This record gives sequence, structure tokens and C-alpha cells, in this order.
Amino acid sequence: MSKPLLAGLTRDNLVDRLESLFAVIVRESYLGENVTIGDHMLQCAALAQAEGAPDALVAAALLHDIGYYLDAAPDNENEIRPDRRHDVAAGRALAALLPQAAVAPIRLHVDAKRYLCAVEPEYRARLSAASIHTMALQGGIMGRDEAAAFAALPFSGDACRLRRWDDAGKTVGADVPGFGHYRPLLDRLADRTCAGG
Repeated sequence: MSKPLLAGLTRDNLVDRLESLFAVIVRESYLGENVTIGDHMLQCAALAQAEGAPDALVAAALLHDIGYYLDAAPDNENEIRPDRRHDVAAGRALAALLPQAAVAPIRLHVDAKRYLCAVEPEYRARLSAASIHTMALQGGIMGRDEAAAFAALPFSGDACRLRRWDDAGKTVGADVPGFGHYRPLLDRLADRTCAGG
């Protein structure tokens, strides 16, 4: 089966295209993890909602890995190019469609992993083997100056929250809501964003 791709996202097709993607990726492997990538993202969104995160951050948790489906490159191939990494690609694709409070944490969630490894030595020990492998491709642990610059960015705190859900959202057999549960939330966010609100 060929890799499903998201391209040409607009306000009119956004939620339907995302729902179609999730229908496929709930069966697709996730970089050697024990859960599928679709299940992983649904678990992340459920964790965010369970913590009472605002809608935009729940959307970020749900959509944080869609950048893997924006071109046909194999899963890790783009991770060595900062301008093509899945976090950056997703940020570009969603920038005009969802609020910055959703898009920025998505765009920053890879760097949040690199940051947390720099400032919390015990954090790296909790990462899965796949996360450690991709971090090496994505630039490795941040140095002191890079970590300070990251911490000063708007939404860096939300990106770290997203990162922790990303790490925790890998439970085999977790019972979480499907994509349909998030359609109204995504529609509300997209309507407000595209209306300039």
C-alpha cells in the first residue's frame, strides 16, 4: 500500500482530509513503536483532554505527526533536513488553517524533546528507542545556548506539554476516542482561524 498523503489542505477540506488520513493510519506502523501512528496521535489527544488542555493544544496533540504524510519520503528520510522535518512540514501545512496556539507546539515538539533532554537528564532515560534514534537525526540534545533560546520562544511550554503526551501516548490497546470525537473541536478552531478570529 502506498503512503497516504495530505496535500492542498484548505478550510473546506481540512477536517474531511484529516479524517480520511486517520482511517488509514490507525493501521500503519509507527517508526518501530508498539502502536500504530494513528493510535499514537489519538492517545496523545486523549491525554491532553484528560489534563484539561485548551482546545488548540488538544488539536496540536492530535495532529503533531501529520508531517510524515505531507510528502512521499520514507518515515525518517526528511528528519535530517531541518526545513523538511515532520514538525516543520506540519507547521507549514496548518499555519493558515489553525491558530498559532495549535500550530506552534506542533512545530516545536521535536525541539522540545531535544530541550527536555538538555534540561532534565532523567528525561532521556524515559524515551523509547525510536525516539532516541529520531532525536539523533533531528540534531541531538540541545546545547546550553540553544536550550535557553528554545525556552524563550512563545509556546515552548506548550510544546513541552505536547512532548510529554507524545512520549506517553504509546500504550498498546488503550481505549481512547476516535477521530470523530475531535471533528467539532477542529471545525471550531479552523472556522475562527480562517475568519480571522
